[in-house]
Amino acid sequence: MSQPVRLGVLTPSSNTALEPLTSAIVAGLEGVSVHFSRFKVTEISLQAQALGQFDDSKILAAAELLADAHVDVIGWSGTAAGWRGFDTDMRLVERIRERTGIVATTAVLALNDLLRLRNIRTLGLVTPYLTDVHQRIIDNYKAIGVDVVADRHMGISVNHEFALVEPFRLNDLVREVALAKPEAIATYCTNLRAAQLAAPLERDTGIPLLDTVSTTIWGMLRATGLPPEKIEGWGQLYGWR
Repeated sequence: MSQPVRLGVLTPSSNTALEPLTSAIVAGLEGVSVHFSRFKVTEISLQAQALGQFDDSKILAAAELLADAHVDVIGWSGTAAGWRGFDTDMRLVERIRERTGIVATTAVLALNDLLRLRNIRTLGLVTPYLTDVHQRIIDNYKAIGVDVVADRHMGISVNHEFALVEPFRLNDLVREVALAKPEAIATYCTNLRAAQLAAPLERDTGIPLLDTVSTTIWGMLRATGLPPEKIEGWGQLYGWR
């Protein structure tokens, strides 16, 4: 019997979407299990109290609990670096490795790796966030040479409410963004029920859908040496290497 692979996932405390989606996506991978550790996140805004939720000390404490389970990789399944700056996730994964001895990745770093892998320069963006948060994400991608050519957002700040957005609404927003013919579309929040929409939307639009729950999984599998293409039916990105 091959050695089991344990994926450790850092989860916002008020999130209810990413755990069932993550478990469903990897369900067909023999010998792979997923383990979650939460830290407190209830609000997404640019206010000081909301930004302070992502202080590294809180995330590192949750990572240390995952290390007790001897996970093989730790993935931060959250998108805060999109508005806080990509360098925050770069520092975080290094600090997780230093603290636990375990390789780490994040939803945003994996998404950015995918964009570089395919030399994607135009992006469609769908988020549930407030206007200023959403615009900060657009600005940060522009700074690395990726232009958001079409976007939609929903003006929500309460993290728990993101999961209440119905998939049919997300489907409509992605289709609206697809009309601009970006090279890829990102559903950018790990508390959206969007990952399962990738395959049918890709068939209809011909545009890859990079959901951030899925990018986290893609990054974790790559870090452990498991081929992401073993995951089928959840979008084109799992075939990208």
